[in-house]
Amino acid sequence: MSDLTNTIKPEATNTGSLQSEKNKHESLIDKLGVNNPVLWLSGGFIALFVALAIFDHELLSTIVNTGFSWAVKYFGPYWQILLLMTFLLAIALAVGRTGQVRLGNLDKPEIDAFRWIAILLCTLLAGGGVFWAAAEPIAHFVSAPPLYGEGATPWQQAINSLSQSFMHWGFLAWSITGCLTSIVFMHLHYDKGLPLRPRTLLYPLLGERALKGGIGATIDACCIIAVAAGTIGPIGFLGLQISYALNVLFAIPDGFTTQLIIILFAITIYTISALSGLNRGIQILSRWNIILAVGLMAYILLVGPTSFIVNGYLQGVGTMLDNFIPMSTYRGDEGWLSWWTVFFWGWFLGYGPMMAIFISRISRGRTIRQLVLTLGVIAPLVTCFWFTIVGGTGVAFEIADPGTVSKGFEGFNLPGALLAITQQLPFPTIVSLLFLILTTIFIVTTGDSMTYTISVVISGETEPNAFIRSFWGVMMGLIALILISLGSGGVSALQSFIVITAVPVSLILLPSLWDAPKIAMKMAKEQGV
Repeated sequence: MSDLTNTIKPEATNTGSLQSEKNKHESLIDKLGVNNPVLWLSGGFIALFVALAIFDHELLSTIVNTGFSWAVKYFGPYWQILLLMTFLLAIALAVGRTGQVRLGNLDKPEIDAFRWIAILLCTLLAGGGVFWAAAEPIAHFVSAPPLYGEGATPWQQAINSLSQSFMHWGFLAWSITGCLTSIVFMHLHYDKGLPLRPRTLLYPLLGERALKGGIGATIDACCIIAVAAGTIGPIGFLGLQISYALNVLFAIPDGFTTQLIIILFAITIYTISALSGLNRGIQILSRWNIILAVGLMAYILLVGPTSFIVNGYLQGVGTMLDNFIPMSTYRGDEGWLSWWTVFFWGWFLGYGPMMAIFISRISRGRTIRQLVLTLGVIAPLVTCFWFTIVGGTGVAFEIADPGTVSKGFEGFNLPGALLAITQQLPFPTIVSLLFLILTTIFIVTTGDSMTYTISVVISGETEPNAFIRSFWGVMMGLIALILISLGSGGVSALQSFIVITAVPVSLILLPSLWDAPKIAMKMAKEQGV
């Protein structure tokens, strides 16, 4: 027996060693979510997009342009109604008795109000918080929106331009990112134990079929593709736009090397931030970014066209409210809509489910009233004021000296519009640099939060491991680098592509129109409110 034992020991040891190696291998595979079909569906689709961009850019452009035209033509009206109904129903839930319902199965919020609002603003504004804030008001001032037409006076035209910008970045845009869907997610995840994945939104409609098999994997993959496209695009544009600005300010070569350094820096920051978790990196970046944004607002309000900013904001918001339904439902010029309102709606819809997951993760303990009024009313009004501070200042400069801002904006040059504004303020170089830092952190916080959220969906855990967070963070940045190495057309195609991805995502969001009110009323009864 002793001899037999001695004989089999080496084999047993080898087997144990092999099993140990196998377990290590499986552990790494599990950490990266390789066994999850969602990874292959989403990753494969993104890889195909990149391959087409590299090997046959003309074919990619044809496919994207055709899909874009089809999406805005046949789904544009539906998206306009979907966003409008989402906002109106959310407000109804907030002001009714359901507003007192507490979400997330906690008696008090996990995150204090300032940090919570800071994270919401920084994550959802993204790159639009700076470059679009500078460019859109001047775009509508130079070429009046068709609903308004040419204003009788420059002042009226300025108000109309601000009003249209407020519509695109205001109540409807913010509401679709989580006012109703977060209610559904937080109830089904924290109260019922369902996964914090996009497929959960369709559980009330499809039952178990939504959670298992090909249907669930396809739902998750569609949402990951949409949000990855919406995040990779701004990362790529960050490199292009910051490079352009540094060239204008300091004569640094505006080429791929500069763009590479900028994007590698962004990748490093948002990956480290994502690895540090919700309670550290994202909160720290968001807090300092809000402090910087408030400082810049106060500075421009003090040294800029103060009277124009205050009056423009008040009358611009009033004009938007007065024309809220006409602007929300305008269909008079489909060509204009496809490059403005419907384009923005497709962009925000693409972010919808994944943003709602992120919002659900940071909003435990909040009431429906707190969630809806902060996300659907307060944040939009703050955004509108920010757009008035930046873009309204540009319009004021343009009225005072025609061409000073519009010339910089020629060719739809977003950073050109920003620099044309900042160069007319006291200490122009310092102000310009601070704005570039601000927009970088806006993009970084979005990359950070979306890296986290994609990792949550792939791993099925609310605290995803470091491997999968690093993988998605680096991967999105590398794809942005590949696309901009091919020229700005690759990133532009990706930006247009998100409108196509919004088609299936908008169908995933639709059931929330009736599921969220039903869940809110049920929870109101359970909580005795």
